Amino acid sequence: MPLRLVFMGTPEFAAPTFLELVGRGYEIAAVYTRAPKPAGRGLALQETPIAREARRSGLLVLTPTTLRSEDALAAFRAHQADAAIVVAYGLILPKAVLEAAPLGCLNLHASLLPRWRGAAPINRSIMAGDAETGVMVMKMDEGLDTGPIAMAERVAIGPDMTAGELHDVLSRLGADLMARALGALERGALLFTPQPEFGATYAPKIGKAETRIDWSRSWKAVHDHCRGLSPVPGAWCEIGDGRAKVLRTTRGEGSGRPGTVLDAELTIACGDGAVRILELQRAGRSPMKTEEFLRGTPVPAGTTLS
Repeated sequence: MPLRLVFMGTPEFAAPTFLELVGRGYEIAAVYTRAPKPAGRGLALQETPIAREARRSGLLVLTPTTLRSEDALAAFRAHQADAAIVVAYGLILPKAVLEAAPLGCLNLHASLLPRWRGAAPINRSIMAGDAETGVMVMKMDEGLDTGPIAMAERVAIGPDMTAGELHDVLSRLGADLMARALGALERGALLFTPQPEFGATYAPKIGKAETRIDWSRSWKAVHDHCRGLSPVPGAWCEIGDGRAKVLRTTRGEGSGRPGTVLDAELTIACGDGAVRILELQRAGRSPMKTEEFLRGTPVPAGTTLS
């Protein structure tokens, strides 16, 4: 008989795993996700991607603001789930909840732990220039992504790969990995290994202050910064008559004072070397290739970007 599960997740990253488990016939007693938030120009409340998928499947959707209350714990226990599956949920699970399911709470994390524990592992891995990353299934404990690891898959990070592209690869790979982990759990064959103490790094949420491009850095650091924040929240600079997100770059030719436009292809001098901007996005507009952008906003060589 399939395991009885509680699924806990919020963003698009969690959707492939949720749909994989539904498709495999697991009994999902309840779906926990974050509460709707105002979004868009009209600030209408919008459900999370997981809430929308769960309602399409006719499942119970719960949006508690905390799991620390006695009522929240009692509600969780009432589901009588064998295990909880957690994918980018966004709320802290207290010890009592972690221990409520007999087989524990399994988390899908988008890094090769212990590297990049925390909220933004995909962005941080690219921003740091990592050559590879992956997804891991671990059993949650009270620490921040410190629980023992069961299974992992590695992924090479291409030199021009963006955070959005890596997100999509890892979300699909993670869905298959979690399904295989649950299969092993059903057979009593899922083994856990403690994380090594050496090599732990942390991936805090991206702050607004760090999204602005610093042209004084090396071309590689600027390139990794831009692709690591693409498409959201987006690395940005002031260009032409306003602000634009820089979504894609590549290594450029030439050198000069940092921030200086070097040619008609929008190559920008950095502290060491240069980057060529390939794709940008104005606020409220669709992304556009550099050629299209320059037709509407000429940026002559010698201009300094800030």
